[in-house]
Amino acid sequence: MTPAPAPPWHDWPLGVRVVVRRRLPEGGYSDVLGELVGSGPAGVTVRSRHGDVDVRAEDIAIGKIVPPRPRRD
Repeated sequence: MTPAPAPPWHDWPLGVRVVVRRRLPEGGYSDVLGELVGSGPAGVTVRSRHGDVDVRAEDIAIGKIVPPRPRRD
């Protein structure tokens, strides 16, 4: 039996900007955008503009690394 592949966030380096789509308890989805500050088998922690958001592994629908936030000059 082949083991299941590791979730993609296991390969994301801390400090990168990510977007994570999470399932909401009442149904539907919500996106969390920000800096990845924690990652593990239980899920991820993303530092958004509104503070740190913990997203449990079972709630993650999809996620990816995104480009850095554009600089304002």
